[in-house]
Amino acid sequence: MSKTITEPPEEDVELDHWLSETDEVTIAAELDHIESERRQEIFGRLSPERAAEIFDYLEPAIQAQLLTAMDSGEAFTLFEELEPDDRARLLGEFPKETVQTFLAILTPEDRTSTALLLDYPAESAGRIMSPNFLALRGDMTVAEALATVRREGHDVETIYFLPIVDEQGHLLGAIELEDLVMAEMSEHVRDLEYLKSDSFSVRDDQEEVARYIQSADSIAVPVLEDDDTLVGIVTVDDAMDIIQREETEDIARTAAVEPLGKPYFAVTSVQLVKSRIVWLSMLAIAATLTVNVLTAFEATLEQVVTLALFIPLLIGIGGNAGAQSATTIVRALAVDDVRTSDIVRVGVREAGVGLLLGTSLAVVAFFVVWAIFGEGIALVVSLTLVAVCTMAALVGSLMPLFARMVRVDPAVISAPFVTTIVDASGLIVYFLIATAVLGL
Repeated sequence: MSKTITEPPEEDVELDHWLSETDEVTIAAELDHIESERRQEIFGRLSPERAAEIFDYLEPAIQAQLLTAMDSGEAFTLFEELEPDDRARLLGEFPKETVQTFLAILTPEDRTSTALLLDYPAESAGRIMSPNFLALRGDMTVAEALATVRREGHDVETIYFLPIVDEQGHLLGAIELEDLVMAEMSEHVRDLEYLKSDSFSVRDDQEEVARYIQSADSIAVPVLEDDDTLVGIVTVDDAMDIIQREETEDIARTAAVEPLGKPYFAVTSVQLVKSRIVWLSMLAIAATLTVNVLTAFEATLEQVVTLALFIPLLIGIGGNAGAQSATTIVRALAVDDVRTSDIVRVGVREAGVGLLLGTSLAVVAFFVVWAIFGEGIALVVSLTLVAVCTMAALVGSLMPLFARMVRVDPAVISAPFVTTIVDASGLIVYFLIATAVLGL
């Protein structure tokens, strides 16, 4: 099959050929990125079997849009084909009344497993775990365990990660299929050398679980109820989805935009406005600090009008230096390279970086400004560059750390917000230096 991602053709004959020759993942990726009416039209041309395969790869928001546009029979059929964890994610897109309608059409067993996931907090491991796993008893021999995998492994999430439990369902460990296959057939599973002991609670944060899977290079992790009973597993594909979502949210917040939580074309223009207007309003209010500073130093500007020429340069460099530092630390916090206990080290390091950056820029600026405006203005601009870059790097690095300390998402302390603060404080530094150097 073709693996090249191309847009669906407009002509019906070419479109049918494209749908038959293109793999499911590629088709799903394209359906995620086109207008809803066109998406429904294309999806309607698929056979029921092909539609079910592609539907599984779509984003939950897109799945919800398609189901809403279908007749109830088709919608129920597609919904029933999903795994419990995928059903739970999809139902999160619907109001309560619709959720109950979809749950009612499931078999009692499927309804129970899906409803169980919905009972856990939205951002918890319990909400994304799969209850369809194959657990081995610890008193089994390796030969018995492999026979169990062959006999019961067809309808579970994965056979490559196998939790091991006692008679009460309490976790003893877990083993990967490769290690099980290589073990002695007569050995008991609970005594195997390569058992993994790490696990998570159903109430642990999804991102924490996903980051562990990523760092440990694991296929999956067991998830336990409050009484340490094994109730599910979180697999690597779900972990990667969580990490992608969290990183998308961090990028959005760093740019002072409320995360959409859905593909771009799955949201309306009104929703896009709502995701941006709050932060823009807050930044506009914060920007009045800059106006107040300029008003306070109006007399200084009247005496040396030339100072006004360098305001855009200085606040621009300061804001960008702060934004660079903030973005670097937000990312370091996200991947656990930096912790709140490192606040002093980070502050000293970033202040040093800012000092070096400011000094480098100041040397160049001094000679350029001196050649045009003279020594006094050149000295003011150069000293301000050193001070502003140092201050901006320090503020930009510490604000995300302070945010983490008070349990606020560090990405919320976004680059634009840091820039606004540094703009105002940088102007104060500029005018104070000008007053001292020029004797104003």
